[in-house]
This record gives sequence, structure tokens and C-alpha cells, in this order.
Amino acid sequence: MAKSMDEQIALALGADVPDFVAVAETGAAELRSCFAVTDLAVATIRAAMVELAGLTGAREVSIDRHLASLWFDMTLRPDGWAVPSVWDPIAGDYSTADGWIRLHTNAPHHRDAALEVLGGSATKADVATRVAQWCKSELETAIVTAGGAAAAMHSCDDWADHPQGQAVASDPLILWQDGAGEAEPIALDQLKVLDLTRVLAGPVATRFLAGFGAQVLRIDPPWWNEPGVEPEVTLGKSRTGLDLTQARDRDVFESLLGQADVLVHGYRPGALEALGYGSEDRRRIAPGQIDVSLCAYGWHGPWAARRGFDSLVQMSCGIAAEGMARAGAERPVPLPVQALDHATGYLMAAAVLRALRLRRSGGRVMSARLSLARTAALLVSQGTREFEGAPLSAGPGDMNPKPEHTDWGPARRVRFPALADGAGPGWAFPAGKLRTAPPVWPDARQA
Repeated sequence: MAKSMDEQIALALGADVPDFVAVAETGAAELRSCFAVTDLAVATIRAAMVELAGLTGAREVSIDRHLASLWFDMTLRPDGWAVPSVWDPIAGDYSTADGWIRLHTNAPHHRDAALEVLGGSATKADVATRVAQWCKSELETAIVTAGGAAAAMHSCDDWADHPQGQAVASDPLILWQDGAGEAEPIALDQLKVLDLTRVLAGPVATRFLAGFGAQVLRIDPPWWNEPGVEPEVTLGKSRTGLDLTQARDRDVFESLLGQADVLVHGYRPGALEALGYGSEDRRRIAPGQIDVSLCAYGWHGPWAARRGFDSLVQMSCGIAAEGMARAGAERPVPLPVQALDHATGYLMAAAVLRALRLRRSGGRVMSARLSLARTAALLVSQGTREFEGAPLSAGPGDMNPKPEHTDWGPARRVRFPALADGAGPGWAFPAGKLRTAPPVWPDARQA
């Protein structure tokens, strides 16, 4: 029998689990799925909170299942304005000549790549007609080769036999690596975190860290936007912009990198190297830095460098196919939320906090690598069942009573699901638009 998710996460984080921390679970909820999605939410948030307690000395952690489920989805409720759709009009699942494929076209260059392969006008109906003429694996390969993002649907058994599925299965949930040198201990409220992540896992990790005192500076290139999730993932962070193809911006970036205690990034394997910031370069600029990173499909195997997102990984690894079969549906049935992103984000936060504890106890500098596909394997390891649960919504008692004054307008946010010794997170900065701050470390006292 497979180990529970809690056991697998504890093994992945390593020895020295804080055994002085009592964990209480309250509330009742179950996100509707044939997979244990709410259990994944509770287990990964619990892991981050227990590591937080181990660092701060808190003695008790409490987690609400209902709120944890809500925090695996959008948490902000705008007052008098609306958040744009997360999805581009072309993005979605399409029927091919021999199965299903998902196109991810939210980024303009990914959309352009898909339309270049498919030709024709940029209407969903036209795309569907053209997709139907392809075999799913051939179209997947063509779009990926063109620089786009797509995933053919596989069953869980097909993924287990796939070279990339086998590579992912052979990796630990968290791949730890010893960094270079030693470093002095540092308090969480003095921690400088450089955030180079995009939607959605990495920003979830840094949002958590910001909520419990870290100084988080997010850097985006001039051309990047993610309007559908910015109100979710910018909470608590200062947000600046740099173009790493420009010498002046590179100088600024290297200065910030050298000052950062933690680097969190979500570049595909080889992408930072292409910019001149491979692991050796980063260690030279920032010796003693904790480096926590993620990718979509794992760090080894033929797809290690492939572009990917939560919805694509669900198609590749069998989750959407299993949902379709269990539901007796005519099209793919994914998880009800982007659970792989959120779960990986909380595991990344837990890894940062574990690395800080190791740094404090012996001066060791550690780095950690995670992937959406490996988190999917954690969820799938718990097996499937008949569909349980129901769609969840936030009631008045689930909302934070204090309004949040975002860059788009006033809003309220769902209460955070976990407390440590009765205290939850406190974000110094409200959610806001990208690239609105200078490239300097934020000062929460000025918030």
C-alpha cells in the first residue's frame, strides 16, 4: 500500500520533523473529484505550516479543511470590479483524430505557436476543425517544437509506461542538493526572497513566505502579464521589472541576486543558463543562497525541458483521462482546481523553511527542486474513487472582515486556512499590478 501523502511529504522534507508541533484539523469539505484533492490541499498546507512552526517555535498548528479547499482556488472577491478570465479564448481541450489534446495559449507567444502550426483564423471553431484532422501526439510534438504549449491526453497506465512518466516516478518528491559553502542563520522577518516565478506554483510559495514576514521582491520582464491571476499571486510582494537582455538591468539584477537569501524560480531546465545565470554563476554571485526551483515535467527524462502548466500536466499524466472515465463523460475531466500548482507551491514554501532550519542548526546551505508532474504522482499514489464532494463556495463567515485595497479596487479575501499558535499570515502589501515598484528590497514599514 502506498504511504499516505503526509508520510511521503515528511520523507521528502527529510529528517528532523518538528515533533513538538501539535496539528489540529477542523472543518469538513471535499472538493468534487475522483482524486483526494482536499486531502492534498490539507497535507501540503500542513507541511508548510509545520515547517514554519519548526522555525518560529510555535507549538500548535490548526487547519480548516473548508478554507484549505477554497485556498486552492481564487481567494479574492472584488467589490465593484471583475478579475479577467484566467483563460485565453483559444485555450482548452480539443478532439483529435485519435483522442484529446489540450492547448495552452494564455501567453501570446504560445498562442502564436499553436496558430502557426494549425493555420487559419484565430477562432475557437476554426481551431477545433483543424485540430480534428491531426493525431494527438503528432500535433503535440508540432506545437511544442514551434515553441508552444500543448499536451495529448494519456491514461495513468500510459503515463506509467511513458519514458517521462518513468523518469518522474524515479525522482523524489523534493530533490535536495547541497549548496556551496555555509551561511549564518537568519530570522524570517529579515529574509530577502527574490521571486522569478510566474503562474502559479512559485507565486503561491512566495505569497506564503511574504505572509509570514519575508521580504519578497518579484521580478518580471517588460513583456510579461498574467491579468487573470495577478490579484491572487501578488499579495504581500513588491513587484518590479527588469529586462535581462539589457546590460544595465543585468547589473541591477545581479546586485539584487547577491543580496537575496533565497532565490525562487520556475525556469525550465537550461533557461537560466541561456541567460548567463546557471547554477555556477548564481553561486558565484550569491554564495550561501538557498535556491528553490520548479519545472513542469521533472528534472530528468526526455521532457525535462518541455514547457508545461498544471492543466497540461493533468492531461499528460492521466488525471484528466481518469476523471473522464470515472464520470462517464465525453470529454476530459480535470481536477476542479489547479491543485498541482497550489500543492507544489506549498511544498516549495516548506522546502524554503526546512532549508532555513538546516542553515540555522548547522550552517548548511541547501537547494531544492520540485515539479508539477512529481506532485501529480503524489496525488495519484492515493488511488481513485467514485466522485465525491461538491462545488464549494465561500460564505460570509469565510471572508476576511478587513477589506483589501488592491490596485484594481477594493475587495475581500477568503480567510487563510491555517494558524500557528492562533496567528495567521499578515501581508504587508495588498495585491497589485506588475512592475509598479523600483528594483529595491521592500520595506514593510512603509506599506
